[in-house]
Amino acid sequence: MNISPEQVSKYITRFIDILVDYSPKLISAFLILFVGLYAIRLINRIIRKIMIQRNLDPTLTKFLSDILLWALRILLFVTFISKLGIETSSFVAILGAMGLAVGLSLQGSLSNFAGGMLIIVFKPFKVGDTIEAQGVVATVLEIQIFVTKMLTANNQTVFVPNGSLSNGNIINYSMQGERRADLTFAISYDSDIKKAKEILLDVLNKNPKVLKKPAPEVFVKNLSASSVDFAVRPWAKNANYGAVFSETLENCKIALDEAGIAVQPYTIQK
Repeated sequence: MNISPEQVSKYITRFIDILVDYSPKLISAFLILFVGLYAIRLINRIIRKIMIQRNLDPTLTKFLSDILLWALRILLFVTFISKLGIETSSFVAILGAMGLAVGLSLQGSLSNFAGGMLIIVFKPFKVGDTIEAQGVVATVLEIQIFVTKMLTANNQTVFVPNGSLSNGNIINYSMQGERRADLTFAISYDSDIKKAKEILLDVLNKNPKVLKKPAPEVFVKNLSASSVDFAVRPWAKNANYGAVFSETLENCKIALDEAGIAVQPYTIQK
């Protein structure tokens, strides 16, 4: 097929005419796009700064600012294509249908998303807390949109879905700042009970990591078939809990042995 120079000239002229007619919309659309992107960043920065000044939780601050950022970007994109002359009603309908389809296929993810919102709003725990949930005892590293990232005592990283986390039982070991260690020592019936109690209390009082208030407790917990069971309950700061637990076990055993008091097999209650 041969194209004459006259046809080429005609096509070029037609293209230039269309470009000239359409250039105001094109220029205004891209102007709106660039100004809008700058304005969105500015608004997001201001909103984030306000939330930080209001002492909102850092996780909640990041979460809300990200939602605001994407909502404004979607609004800007719709405005941009509308300015280009593209019909937006059909686009919005398609977007809604896609959203419904994605929502139905990602019900589990939406449940985790809702769980993350509940955790962020009601704050059963925060970053840095040690919690027990879903069979895991670990320190919270990060509360993400769909999962909570935690680190166990043996340095294993665990990701727990927010949906199951928010719907299950949560034990927060860090919320109160102090924690009590519950131990049980069993001695024989032939031993002097009062002397054993004095020894156990003396061990607790000599440990500088054991808090004076609340005061540590030692009392007869149970008279079992073969032993007298003492409850030994020292209080400690969360940071010292592990050390107090292990030191109490060791020091009480040594002190009772030195006093000639036989220690029977005992049960530790965590």
